[in-house]
Amino acid sequence: MSFGTAPSVPAALQVYNSYVIDPEWQTKFSIIWGSCLGASLLFAAPRLIRSIRNGRAFTGLFGIKEDWQARGKYEAVVTKKNMARTTYSSSSRLVRTVEGIISAIRSIALWTLPGIGLNAGQMFVVLAYLIIVLICIIMDSQLMNNSNRAGFLALAQLPVVFLFATKNSIVSLLLGPGHGYEKLNYIHRWSGRCLFLGAVVHGSLWIRNHLQYNIQIIGAQKETSGVAALGVLCGIVLTSLRPVRKWFWDFFWIVHVLGFVAFFITICYHTIYAIPWIFPPLAFYTADMLMRMLRVRIKDATLTAVDPNMTLIRVQDCDTNWIAGQHVRLRVFFSGRVFESHPLTIMNAPSNVTCLASSSSAESGRGIILGARVTGDWTRALNNYADTEGKAAQAQNALWVAEKKKAISNDDYSSISDQSTLLPEVPVQVMLDGPYGGCSLDLGQYETVLLIAGGSGATFTIGVLDDIVGRCARLGRPNNERTRRIEFVWCLRSYGGISWFTSLLTPIANVVAECPDLDLHVSIYVTCLCNPEAVPAIPNSDVLMLAQRPDTSKILLDLTTAPRMKKGQCCCAGGSDGEDVKCTCGSACAGSDDDVNKTVKSSASSVDDFEIKEVPRDHLARDPEACPALADASAKLQWVGLGGGVAVCASGPGSLTREASNAVAKLSLLRGVELGGVGLHTEVFSVQ
Repeated sequence: MSFGTAPSVPAALQVYNSYVIDPEWQTKFSIIWGSCLGASLLFAAPRLIRSIRNGRAFTGLFGIKEDWQARGKYEAVVTKKNMARTTYSSSSRLVRTVEGIISAIRSIALWTLPGIGLNAGQMFVVLAYLIIVLICIIMDSQLMNNSNRAGFLALAQLPVVFLFATKNSIVSLLLGPGHGYEKLNYIHRWSGRCLFLGAVVHGSLWIRNHLQYNIQIIGAQKETSGVAALGVLCGIVLTSLRPVRKWFWDFFWIVHVLGFVAFFITICYHTIYAIPWIFPPLAFYTADMLMRMLRVRIKDATLTAVDPNMTLIRVQDCDTNWIAGQHVRLRVFFSGRVFESHPLTIMNAPSNVTCLASSSSAESGRGIILGARVTGDWTRALNNYADTEGKAAQAQNALWVAEKKKAISNDDYSSISDQSTLLPEVPVQVMLDGPYGGCSLDLGQYETVLLIAGGSGATFTIGVLDDIVGRCARLGRPNNERTRRIEFVWCLRSYGGISWFTSLLTPIANVVAECPDLDLHVSIYVTCLCNPEAVPAIPNSDVLMLAQRPDTSKILLDLTTAPRMKKGQCCCAGGSDGEDVKCTCGSACAGSDDDVNKTVKSSASSVDDFEIKEVPRDHLARDPEACPALADASAKLQWVGLGGGVAVCASGPGSLTREASNAVAKLSLLRGVELGGVGLHTEVFSVQ
């Protein structure tokens, strides 16, 4: 005898079982963000494959290496004398056209608003992530009666938070060069805030229900541990705000690390459902620690205090296994400050590529060179240590010279005196962790390159400049590099800052001067009339005094506009302080053309036959005789036509990189196809 199936309870009368339904939404959320990440990796696959072919992918995965066979020894390479534009096949032109279309589409994501710190593409990612989290929390839930869904979704975000927090992330490797932890850290920050949002919704509604039904909040283990976990998470979020990270970094770091340890302990006491979500973050963090152990190197180094604002660190016995633009986490063992590590950009290419190994360079070409701008207590202490120890060593050398004077002939006296005037380098030991990051663009794939930096941001642009010049001029374009024109722009507050990296820029410019199929022009803009006498001689360079930083969009426009034939030269007169400088261009200009041509290399092809009167001083140099150097960059560089692609690398303060990002977005949207694609890479030298 059969009585049939048991009757089913109507949906309206069913009790919501959050411990069955809400974990399903955790799974759905994980599938969604995992699918989006997989799609992003698939979209980046062509660039990764190209980087693998060029030998740029996975470089530095196991740390910096020493060249025991001395294969990085400098050997001059004779290049063909051909400044003509490369002739592309129909397939190459098609590829450049496609890249132009892609860059025009991507330009939408580059637009950046001031004060936000994110471009349009990053804001889209953050908003999409927030919408996914909110949908998973709200859809088909009963938050007012049971807020467990928000708590479950907060736990489900722990893998995302830690995946994008570690420095050695599998995502960074698969996205290719230039997508290091510092580029993905914004996802870590905003996913952490969304996690906090879920925790606040869960905790606040539970507290509301307890107050409504007069239930004790603190007392039972579940409630007490939950309140403790929410309090710890709140402390982590508040101490992670930008002002705290900028002014109290050590405090932020300690609270961050200890806070998450406390959060993991309290959340596991709060609910057994948290335990499975703890293991992925622990796995990511453990893998990161293991990779750091493989990358750590302890090396001998020397410190040089160039001036009170800059310290150069030369690390010895480092020859290869990094790419231009990467940085290391540096720990210097001095004055008891052994627990502090700071990120510093490598300013030179590997020894088998660098131009610093040439005969015109004072550098050895081996090792890595780092620059530490004095901005905080650690960099100030490092500079003071290098200066004090250097002067002490100099005094000892002077004493040694004085003793030797009595025992040598007069013929050797002058050479010993010259040696005593040099400030000795201070030997130290350092610990390197890295390299990380790097440039996302292969500059060799672009005919025209613009490198623009502000202040100490030049540490990045000098590194990529050394790399591309070495590949083109020293190695003879081994991967068919297309680069023909390079404009290097450096914005400084004082003339004295130019001396920071003169020893690096000068040999690079000298190598380019001997290479007929590569053209380099250096433009240095100084916004303060400080130490004008401290201007070193760098080949094919202009040093200009401006009231404010030059407009990146105007530099780009000039660099990508064909120069028109000029009918006369340009000369200036007048210009005392507070007055405008009057310039005249054309046949009315006094003086011979030969005199002007001696001043500026390749400046004879860009100035039209017209008059410029009452030119505002903020567009001209202080010295009227420097007016011929004010010709546009298109006149200083040999014109090779359009269609070969334009690469822009900007590094420095956020305002400069934002301006460069918007300029590239505008140019790419309007002329991306005509130019053959416009690539952009930015490095922000400030806390984000």
